[in-house]
Amino acid sequence: MLEEATRRRLRWRCRRGILELDLLLEAFLEASYSIISDEEKRVFETILCYPDSELWGYCFEENLHSDPLIADVIANIRRTALP
Repeated sequence: MLEEATRRRLRWRCRRGILELDLLLEAFLEASYSIISDEEKRVFETILCYPDSELWGYCFEENLHSDPLIADVIANIRRTALP
């Protein structure tokens, strides 16, 4: 039950002002969230706090984050959800 409540909360947080980000983040949530480490889950939740413009740069313009763990999770999001 707790896991489903967490998924619903995260699904809501994946809703952004930019449709492409919605789709990207929700695809990652559905495909990979359950199999990533707890540390990566915490990083994903941190990433969801970023403004859309910053997330867009990391996810679609391939800007690199200065924190290697965050950069790795973002790369995983891109691999999971982008062709």
